[in-house]
Amino acid sequence: MGGTSLLLPGLSLRGTSDAQQAREQWRDAQDDDVLIFTSPAAVRYALALAPLDKAHGEVVAVGQGTARALQRHGVTAQVPASRQDSEGMLALPLLQHLQGRRVALITAPGGRGLMQQQLAGRGAILREVHVYQRAASRLTRRHAEAVLQMADTACVLLSSIEALQNLRQQLPVTAWERLRQATAVVSSERIEAAARAAGFSRIYRAASAVQAELLAGACEVCSRARHD
Repeated sequence: MGGTSLLLPGLSLRGTSDAQQAREQWRDAQDDDVLIFTSPAAVRYALALAPLDKAHGEVVAVGQGTARALQRHGVTAQVPASRQDSEGMLALPLLQHLQGRRVALITAPGGRGLMQQQLAGRGAILREVHVYQRAASRLTRRHAEAVLQMADTACVLLSSIEALQNLRQQLPVTAWERLRQATAVVSSERIEAAARAAGFSRIYRAASAVQAELLAGACEVCSRARHD
C-alpha cells in the first residue's frame, strides 16, 4: 500500500506454563456442545497441544481471522456477521439459549470477563481452557528511537486495551508522548474510549478489528491528510 511499517508490539504471546494440564483440559473440552475460540492465537496454541476431533460440537470464532485459522484445520466455525468481538459473538443465535449446554471457551487468562459472565447468565455449563498466555513485550531502545522518528502523519493501529496499557508502561516518557501525537486507528468504540483516555487526540474508528479494516482506516486517514 506504499506505507512504511513499524512493529511496536504491545503484547507477547506464549504457551501455558503447564502444557500437560492444558492438553488434558483441551481434550476434555472437545466433548462439549459448543467450542468458542477467542482469537487466531487460541486456535494455534490449542491445535499445537492436540488435534481437534472432527466429531466435535458446534464451533464459534470471534472473527474472520479466527475462522480462517480453524478452516486451515478443516473446521468450519460460525462467525458474527457484524461486530467481530465478544458482543458480536454473544449476539449469535447459537448462544442465546444455553441452559444445561456445555460450552468451552478456548482462550488466554485475563480479558474483560464479559463472555464468561454472559454465558453463565444464559445457563451454560462453562469451561475455560487457557491454551496460551499474554504478557507485555520487551521493548528496546531501538523501539523507542523508531517512535521518536515517526512522521507527523503516522497512524497507530490499536485493537487491544491491554496492549495500549503495556506500551504506556514500557515506552520512555518522550517516546510515549510522541506516540500519542500519531493518529490512533482503533477497532471499536471501547478501544476509542481507551485511546482518548490515554491522551490520543486524533482518533479514527475503523469498521472492525480485522486487519483489512484497520488498514483501510489508515488509508482514509492518510487520504484526508493529503487533502488537508
